[in-house]
Amino acid sequence: MLKKYRVILVCLVLAAATLVAYEPVRHNEFVSYDDKEYLTANPNVTGGITRDSVIWAFTRSYARNWHPLTWLSHMLDYELFGLNPLGHHLVSLSIHIINALLLFWILTNLTSSVWASAFVAAVFALHPLQVDSVAWAAERKTVLSGLFWLLTIAVYIWYTKKPGIGRYIMVFASFGLCIMTKPVVVTLPLVLLLLDYWPLNRLSVADCRLPIVNRKLEIGNWKFLRLFFEKVPLLALSAILIVITLIAQSGEGTIPTLDMLRLDSRIANAFVAYIRYIGKTIWPSGLAVFYPNQRINLLNVTAIICFLLFILITAISVYAGRRRKYLVVGWLWFVVTLVPMIGLVQAGAQSMANRYMYISMLGLLIIVAWSVKEFVGNRLSRRAITAVLAIAILSAAVMVTRTQVGYWRSELTLFEYALEVTKNNAIAETNYASALFREGRFREAELHYSNAVRIDPKYSSKARNNLGYIFLREGKPYESAACFTELLKQEPNFLNANFGLAVALSRQGKYDEAIRYFKKVMELDPKLPNARAKMGYVLLMAKRPDEAVACLNEALKTSTDRMEVYVNLAIAYSQLGDFKQSIQNCNKAAELKSDDPEVLNNLAWLLATDGNVSIQDTNNAVKCAERACKLTGNKNISFLDTLAAAYAAAGKFAEAKTTAEKAVKDARVAGKEELAREIEGRLKLYQEGHRYIQK
Repeated sequence: MLKKYRVILVCLVLAAATLVAYEPVRHNEFVSYDDKEYLTANPNVTGGITRDSVIWAFTRSYARNWHPLTWLSHMLDYELFGLNPLGHHLVSLSIHIINALLLFWILTNLTSSVWASAFVAAVFALHPLQVDSVAWAAERKTVLSGLFWLLTIAVYIWYTKKPGIGRYIMVFASFGLCIMTKPVVVTLPLVLLLLDYWPLNRLSVADCRLPIVNRKLEIGNWKFLRLFFEKVPLLALSAILIVITLIAQSGEGTIPTLDMLRLDSRIANAFVAYIRYIGKTIWPSGLAVFYPNQRINLLNVTAIICFLLFILITAISVYAGRRRKYLVVGWLWFVVTLVPMIGLVQAGAQSMANRYMYISMLGLLIIVAWSVKEFVGNRLSRRAITAVLAIAILSAAVMVTRTQVGYWRSELTLFEYALEVTKNNAIAETNYASALFREGRFREAELHYSNAVRIDPKYSSKARNNLGYIFLREGKPYESAACFTELLKQEPNFLNANFGLAVALSRQGKYDEAIRYFKKVMELDPKLPNARAKMGYVLLMAKRPDEAVACLNEALKTSTDRMEVYVNLAIAYSQLGDFKQSIQNCNKAAELKSDDPEVLNNLAWLLATDGNVSIQDTNNAVKCAERACKLTGNKNISFLDTLAAAYAAAGKFAEAKTTAEKAVKDARVAGKEELAREIEGRLKLYQEGHRYIQK
């Protein structure tokens, strides 16, 4: 009875401590890094649970993986919470707490050691390395796979107590659900073999019954072989999942080829990563969302040291594990479960990832907990000291985890911290720059995009592309064109780069070259918003009004609320001499609202300088011109010239004269003498009481 109350108390404290550690998650947003692909911009998820979405989840690979239960989990979250991040985060946290409680139950059931089991479960729940798996909405697959991993072990324990075909089918079904959550669970059958060795001790049970294995295998006391054959159906499921995952990831270019990342570099990084994971578990500092691959080789000093440490620890674990089975089981649990993520078959550009330790950490914790349990024994003094140390460690874990959860508050805080604790991190530079870009901090974004390109010039497509668009915003078309041109050498069909280069060339006045790239954009994506409208404008500037009319009318088929399209159509028709169509498009433009000063100015100029417009049209010209000037702080000389022409068209010659005089003065101050003379010519008309009509 006392043990029962101890178990209940541990469960309550464990759940409460985890809630305290992860409380800051309620303030966290979604981040663009994977959350966009998995959730916020995934129409299959944001459509909720439907017949089509369920079929899609089970029959398609997406985001480089096949994990239908994970997709269904996200869809259910969307049905319940929409795109409110709080709900999504709380569900992940709830699953994590359930996992910790289930882990405690499993270890207690297997070993009858409440306090060692409680310590392992508590560290699992509270360790800062677990934050990425819990606080990152897109990592639902990690906590969900952890849940089904532990459920499969629980069912397997039930099966081993009374082996039978019915119970084995339940194990098979549970693992079948597990493989639908995340590909890395493929090692679970091997972990079950480890549990057979300890603590189930099935290798030493002479009368172990294995209903799905031929009894002849008992000859020669081949217990291990019998246990291995017991796992063959589960290993078959793992093999199927491996094939599906390799097809999904190679099809999307996630797996780097050997010329991109050499085999010796992968092997060297694997040994370094194993030792770094141990270090991060013992002392969880400098935890980043992304660790860049350092591209070391087998002759690297760090790699050699880590290799020797790995071999030494393995040898000690195997040797000592003959008497202390938990040592070899814990070490092999850690090593084996990390194999799919250690980088030998590289998926992505990371050298390691905190989230990969979600289940693998348990092997190290088992070693620590049961080593301490054996050392303490029944000595009260050692028990007291151990209890104090355990409380201190777990309290520190809660505080560090709360801090780590806070870094996930937004994309800015997440990647700003990643840049503080890592070096030469092109992914962090790119994502931090993107967050700055969305905040309107373009100069800072430019710096970090440039850093990303410098660090990894060959594989920084996103950084180079976004840097090109920043240069466009800053009025640097030549620098922008250089970015896009370099990017297109590597990826000729990069849609946004083709579009950006077309815009950059048009701003350089290279209209024919710009049109060539706009046509390439149309080939890649005929429905790309804004592309036809931009191309129509460039055709207009290239003095090809007939082609411009056709292109702009095509643009109106998909977007009838674009003021600039009507304005440019009006100009094109005017150039073709079709003044009736020109006026009609001017009137349509006037009905729409826009805060684009260039568009407003063009419309105002058309209405003000056409001799066939009405008084209402000239009044609209004044409104548009005044708005354009206000948006630019009355500092744009051409806009002031347009406003003067609009005042004159409306019969407000005094205002026209004053505005034109200011425009002339500003033009001369700016050294634009030719423009000043043009405006002076119109000023004379206003002084004589005449409006300016463009021929």
